[in-house]
Amino acid sequence: MKKILMIATGGTIACKETPQGLVPGLSGDELLEFVPEAKEICELETIDLFSVDSTNVTPAHWLEIARTIRANYADFDGFLVTHGTDTMAYTAAGLSYLVQGNEKPIVITGAQLPINNTLTDAKANLYDSLLYAADDASRDTVLVFGGVAIAGTRATKRRTFSARAFVSVNLPEVAALRHGNVVRSVQPLGASTGSVRFFDRLDARVGVLKLTPGMDPNVLRMLMPAYDALVVEGFGLGGIPSAEGYRDAIFEWLDSGRMLVAASQAFEEGFDMGIYEVGRAYVERGGMLMAGDMSCEAMVAKLMWVLGQTRDRSEVERLFTQPVNHDRLMR
Repeated sequence: MKKILMIATGGTIACKETPQGLVPGLSGDELLEFVPEAKEICELETIDLFSVDSTNVTPAHWLEIARTIRANYADFDGFLVTHGTDTMAYTAAGLSYLVQGNEKPIVITGAQLPINNTLTDAKANLYDSLLYAADDASRDTVLVFGGVAIAGTRATKRRTFSARAFVSVNLPEVAALRHGNVVRSVQPLGASTGSVRFFDRLDARVGVLKLTPGMDPNVLRMLMPAYDALVVEGFGLGGIPSAEGYRDAIFEWLDSGRMLVAASQAFEEGFDMGIYEVGRAYVERGGMLMAGDMSCEAMVAKLMWVLGQTRDRSEVERLFTQPVNHDRLMR
């Protein structure tokens, strides 16, 4: 029987009702009391790492989770992180970069309703997550929610109330959890080598700028003091306005040594800035990183990880475009 470590971090799944609203308060052991069937799947131990609403989770929390996994890696066959849904996709992406080449699964899950609510989805999500974590073929970081497993770099939260809160962006779901079975559709990348790599540095000074028609390009200059890198979500296939004000502001950003990822607000099916004139000028200028078919959560987390390792522009580009846990199929 597999031995799984459950790392509790709060979130809706662990919430209690208070006069101020829902607040995380249940421990990992208390969560498992609601799923007695868990003992039939695996041996379980729990760690209460922190207890926060995931709106307040930061990259520093990702590092804390990764450190906990590292400290316990040799003693367990897999890991389950219970987490709030609001930033769960960011944490799943962050863990995908902080723990790479892992032959042991890291599963992250939560719920749309507290586990003590009559209509909760928490019990099913916990059961499915343990089922996936205990499966012999499981590895890498995944998000399990609503009966499916999604690669940790491909999840995004689409719905605020429904049990199927998350969707997989530009990649089929890794597996479905059906009647106690793990039905796989995407195989892990590469073979298990046992050469897991842990990373302990991130640069949290990464932001996202969503362009709107008529936006003042001086916004980029205003953001310079706060950020080392930006994901700029343009229009359609990656269109950024061709007005000189935009070009000047973006080229100034790049010339300052800061990084910029060109992406699209239409996050499905990828993008290609070279098709239209409004994008080609930026491609020809060079210096930008291209989003390919990555999710926004993965782009943000990967930039934080890459810039935590190096500031050399050529090395940044190499690391950003190198696939990790299914994060990109397109360059």
